[in-house]
Formats: sequence, C-alpha cells, structure tokens
Amino acid sequence: MQDKKAQIGVFGGSGFYRMDGAEEIKIDTPYGAPSDKITLTEIGGKKVAFIPRHGKEHQIPAHMINYRANLWALKELGVTRVIGPCAAGSLQADVKPGDFVICDQFVDRTRNRKDTFYDGPITTHISAADPYCPEMRALAIEKARKLSIPVHETGTVVVIQGPRFSTRAESRWFGGQGWEVINMTQYPESILARELGMCYVNISLITDYDVGLDGNPDIMPVTHERVIEVFKNNNDKLRGLLCELIGALPDQPGCSCYQHLLDARMV
Repeated sequence: MQDKKAQIGVFGGSGFYRMDGAEEIKIDTPYGAPSDKITLTEIGGKKVAFIPRHGKEHQIPAHMINYRANLWALKELGVTRVIGPCAAGSLQADVKPGDFVICDQFVDRTRNRKDTFYDGPITTHISAADPYCPEMRALAIEKARKLSIPVHETGTVVVIQGPRFSTRAESRWFGGQGWEVINMTQYPESILARELGMCYVNISLITDYDVGLDGNPDIMPVTHERVIEVFKNNNDKLRGLLCELIGALPDQPGCSCYQHLLDARMV
C-alpha cells in the first residue's frame, strides 16, 4: 500500500458515481469493506481518492452505508482533506433546485448508525460546534462564485434516517426551525472525518423542494428519479467546482481541524 497514496478524498453522492482515474484499488478495513473500489486519480497536481458512497450502481441506501469503513480507507491512503458533495432537498423558498449550499452546520435526526471510532477504552469527546473545515468552506465559496454557480455561503443540513423521504409535517417542522437543507448522508460522515483528524467540507447540490412548497401546487414532492435528473444536469458544474477547489487547496492546512482530536481525549 506504500505506493498507493492520496492527499484529497472525494465522496460521490446520488448521481455522481464515477471519476476518471488511473486505477481502482480495493482496501479492507477493521470495519469491513468500503462502499466500492477506490479510484485513484490526479487533479490540480494533487493525488485524489474517490469513493461513490452508495456504490457505483447506487446499491447501498443511506442508512446502510459503512461510513466508518469509507473514512478509514481514505485515512489509510494518507488523505488529510475530504470533500463530501451530496444531493439534497431544500426547506426554504430562496434555496432553489440547482443552487449549491456550502453547509456550516448539521442537525442529526438519524438513529442506530455506527457514528464513532471511539467506543473505549479511551473516552473521546470530539467537538462538533463547528463541524466543517473553515478553510475549505471559504475556498469552496470563492471557487463557486468564480464559476458563476449560485451558491449559499451558509446553511444547516438536517440529516434524516431514510430510506423514506419526509412527511409534510416533518418537512414543515424542519423548515420552521430555519434549517435550509435536508439530506440522508451528512451524518455521520462529516463527524467521522473529524474523529480521524481530517478536514471535511460539504457541498450540497439542491435537487428539489422536499415535500413541495406551501402555496405552490405546481411544485411536487421529491422523487428519487427527480433527484437523479437534477443532479445529472448539474454534474458538470460540480466537477468543475471540485477541480477548482482541489487545485486551490494549499499543501499544508491553515486550519485547526486536526487539533479537535488532540483535545478530545479523556486521559
């Protein structure tokens, strides 16, 4: 494995299953197999490892993804920064399908997911106050604006268990809290990266208005087919943003994301 290394990890979400690369490798982890083989490629002079989080055939639903194996595999390759684009729904009228949201907060509404590497004997309480890397977020926003992509600089993503979509009552509740984005995969992926000392940024590609939009009967509730259609239509924008962002990342992080793990141990 010594010759198989990467600096940046990228997860592919719904509609984003492949990235051109020189080779595919298989990695075993203490937590089982990752979602699929890992594609190794180079972008902007940096070595990149790509994993389709649902598998190449979208065979793994969100609640069954082996998030720990995915993150551990990237760590084994030497990855220090992770980019996690995902398809997501909007909970607010001003966050439109086709927009990108660079989330700065999440709300976890999942259950029974394996969401930590630290079950003992060393007690580890990782800080989640600001769960996304500030340096990577700032660069993602800058590059999205450079590419004229409609982007929201902040946003809270509420993460639901799946595989079902929300009821109207649930969606009204989430939107009433002021949360902007709804998704099924942002937890525990982002916090597991932090537990391993890796920087993580989310790029939410808005595909729909969740259960529709109150007062507008022409906007219908989300369907999986609609999610894939909008995501595919915007894949070129996403790929362009990823190339710009990866190329702009400095060789050494200027953030303190790694420090959270060092400060989390009860020893």
